[in-house]
Amino acid sequence: MKKIVFIISLISVNSFQAKGKNDSLYILNSFQDEILFNECDACGCAAGNGSSGFESLLNPQFIGIKYFAQHYKAKENLFVNDLTQDQYFNTLQLWAKIPLTQKLSVYASLPFHFHEKKTLQGGININGIGDFNLMGIYKLINSKDNMHELNGGVGLKVPLGKFDEKGISGVNPSFQLGTGSWDYQAVLNYRFQKNKLAILLNTDYTIKTENKKHYQFGNQWNYSATGFYQVFGNEKTIISAKAGFQGEVYDRNRQYKEDLPKTAGSALYGKLGFEASFKKLSLGTELMLPTYTNLAGGDIEAKSRFSIFLNFGI
Repeated sequence: MKKIVFIISLISVNSFQAKGKNDSLYILNSFQDEILFNECDACGCAAGNGSSGFESLLNPQFIGIKYFAQHYKAKENLFVNDLTQDQYFNTLQLWAKIPLTQKLSVYASLPFHFHEKKTLQGGININGIGDFNLMGIYKLINSKDNMHELNGGVGLKVPLGKFDEKGISGVNPSFQLGTGSWDYQAVLNYRFQKNKLAILLNTDYTIKTENKKHYQFGNQWNYSATGFYQVFGNEKTIISAKAGFQGEVYDRNRQYKEDLPKTAGSALYGKLGFEASFKKLSLGTELMLPTYTNLAGGDIEAKSRFSIFLNFGI
């Protein structure tokens, strides 16, 4: 386990701080199963969902490990106009996707967060277990020619991560290990594919409830479009490149039922990456850079995101 974490960390630092046969029919099948849901919100990894991208997994049944890093710039305090504070959100998570029937699958993930923000008074670090996610995914439509597929899912987030009431007083109230609330999720995913080309369209919405400290993070809507193209394939190995965009929109946070200013926002990212499989092993990575960012009334600016995962088919 320590060796895996070390390897993933080395690959991440180098980026920035913070299945099959070669015939067309088999390549189509390799795109059929994808994760429809993610774990992080637009301003950090604890207070919501959806920022790490929607991975298409070449092994439809798997257990794996994933590393996800985000970098933001934020205002140091109310009296400073420049965005001087660096914020790094890092997540290492265990995840799995297990089919129950031909159409129904269960997805689960358990994250471990280690976040850091650098202030004029010194660095602030938090680390620990995050919120547990559980989702059921159902195949609604699958055309006979296997060209079109529609999936839907619903799930919930169990508040295992610690919520620190003092943390909401900062510029970024999402600097947390968890929301402290039970949150509910819905997702819809459409896939089109032909020969070596596949296009995935995804959208998901998270309803966040009030926690025991009378704080409620804003609901969030995520959407993305990703194109995949197989660049290499033989009997044991498949390599696919991917490119696309991902957007996020989230509502204002609330405290004691009152809306809080400068807590809503939106962001749009462009992304590039690749995925490869060798027998039962799957490896994927993705780099995301913002094309538009309007977070917390301009007090927070998204800089970059990076993710890498290693899965084992079961």
